[in-house]
Amino acid sequence: MSIERDLKKDGITMIEPLDTLSVTLIAKFVAEKFISFFPFSHFRYHNLFVKISRLGMYTANMPEGMSEANYFYKNSSIYFKKGLSIDEMKELTIHEFIHHFQEIKDQKGNLYRLGLCDFTGMKIRGMALNEAAVQFISSQILKKQKDYVKYYGIEFSTTTPSYYPLLCNLIRQMSYLVGDSILYDSTLHSNDTFKNAFIHLTSKTTFSQIEKNFDKILEAEEKIIYATSHLKQDELNEKEIAKASTQIEIYKKVIHDTFMETQNKIFTSYFDKNLTNLYSVQDIEDCRKKLYSYKDLLGTTENYTYFNDYYIYYMSKLDEVYEQITGQTSLVAYKRSLWQILFSKIAKLLGKASETENLYN
Repeated sequence: MSIERDLKKDGITMIEPLDTLSVTLIAKFVAEKFISFFPFSHFRYHNLFVKISRLGMYTANMPEGMSEANYFYKNSSIYFKKGLSIDEMKELTIHEFIHHFQEIKDQKGNLYRLGLCDFTGMKIRGMALNEAAVQFISSQILKKQKDYVKYYGIEFSTTTPSYYPLLCNLIRQMSYLVGDSILYDSTLHSNDTFKNAFIHLTSKTTFSQIEKNFDKILEAEEKIIYATSHLKQDELNEKEIAKASTQIEIYKKVIHDTFMETQNKIFTSYFDKNLTNLYSVQDIEDCRKKLYSYKDLLGTTENYTYFNDYYIYYMSKLDEVYEQITGQTSLVAYKRSLWQILFSKIAKLLGKASETENLYN
């Protein structure tokens, strides 16, 4: 099957190749950004510039709702939506070039690994996880500022408000626990280091469920795009409009519920297991700080109390560990007890500092 026919299956129609000057400017921009963000890596400017310059780059007509740039691995080319400025294409190429960089093909040219995505099994695994990781890394390379947004009733901060914002928020939470450098390495070099590290810190079952939930969110988002596009057709009758509208609401709820489930699963699985790895008072304090700082990563809803409830529960568990390590209860008169310190911090988290201080002093 020809490349053109493959592209048309995705609704992409090539218009024309980019001129040499545009390709050169894009390659220079991307290579410089990579070198700046990974100063101590094995990347070399000249090698990156040549690698990017050799990619096919084309303008194309694309269906509504599709990404404004798409990398096509069969001919190592990037297709940009018609009408984009050169500056827009420069930034979009960061994401698409990462896809090119991470791809691993067999001798016949078949793709079998793409970053965190594995094509070798009966079913593709990690597609949404990889897209989120690539976009998260792209925003870091471009030094995008955090923005506070609200999607599907969920409020959160993100550096990618327009591209996979919910999935990028979740991958950011995972990266916070495992380490950004490990995520970068696995995404760029298509290895299982990130996966294995996360499994080690939680469990294989947890990682598998999170991976599936990422795909579930992405699939629901794609269905919303399709249903919304369907609604714009002039010939729809009232029954068809009502059906499409109902489907959109169902998909929105799927996204909302799956996001909250995934988020709660990520931090509870990690911190529950981490309780068995605390051997000193300093370990306890480091763990508490890590959990407390996690609040800044959360996606929240109007009635979301899960994290605060878990924080209170976890502080009591840390108090038990403290007693086991020191051989004394935390309520011993030792300046302020560990429990008083921890409960004070809980209170501040919940906005009830003054009344709690009075209760426990």
